[in-house]
Amino acid sequence: MSSENDGKRAARLLPPRPQTPLSPEDALARKQAREQKDAEVRGVASIADMRDAIRRASRGLPVISEVPRVGVPDAGAFNALAAKGLPFIITGLVGKWPLCALTPQTLREEFGDLQVRARVGDYVNTAFASDRAMQDMSLRDYLDLTTDADLPPYVGNLEMRPLNRLCHWPAYFKKMGPPRFWLGPARTVTPLHCDYDDNIFAQIRGVKRIFLTPPHHDEFLYPREANAILFGSPFDPEAPDFDKFPLARQAALTECIVQAGELLYVPAGWYHQVRALTFSLSANRWARGQPLVLGS
Repeated sequence: MSSENDGKRAARLLPPRPQTPLSPEDALARKQAREQKDAEVRGVASIADMRDAIRRASRGLPVISEVPRVGVPDAGAFNALAAKGLPFIITGLVGKWPLCALTPQTLREEFGDLQVRARVGDYVNTAFASDRAMQDMSLRDYLDLTTDADLPPYVGNLEMRPLNRLCHWPAYFKKMGPPRFWLGPARTVTPLHCDYDDNIFAQIRGVKRIFLTPPHHDEFLYPREANAILFGSPFDPEAPDFDKFPLARQAALTECIVQAGELLYVPAGWYHQVRALTFSLSANRWARGQPLVLGS
């Protein structure tokens, strides 16, 4: 009975499936209500004004050719670094988490009953669609999948709370959203997008390649709004099509490789594309406050 209850609790951790599409009027009302709540949570008057302020601050940033690595800063030092508005990688922190010691086989054995939701099909071109294809299964079944597809199924943006008990997140932000986990084999990818929240991204196992572009270069990236905090881009920095997206030639792209045990800080508004180069387990947390580059 206990394992049955555990399974039911695990299933409830999955986010609800999209319901019947709303009418245009109801969709607009919901969007406006969400934006108002987002602004209140972050302590700003307007999400649109916050986005504009991030872009203005970005115009004064230097062009970077690489993402620097730093030792573990305390909260004050982290805030001072983050206030500069540039990404950086912290070494010597994540590798100490108990979760980093778990192998894929151990994950399967200890957390196999955990229910997960995998992105399937062409989830790159449908990344921000409300009706993109998903498949629910146990973590055990997901880890047992074998595929030669260029785009393997991908478990992404799930809370997976049992795994988080084995993480020790630094208190760099006054308020953070819940941890989100990303799990999959090599070739899984999150396409180019930006979140207008500060982000700490922990690479727990495996290696990922990440392309980064500063906020004000969205004018070259043909952005599409998913919601007030999330914008996607159809441009692929790994296979650039400048005939289709000629403005993208002007976007400053910085490539970085994030190794297991490293923590990447992605400032609010920075576009990023993420690809797993090996089997990979990652987790991230978004701040829920005014972005640090804007000051207090």
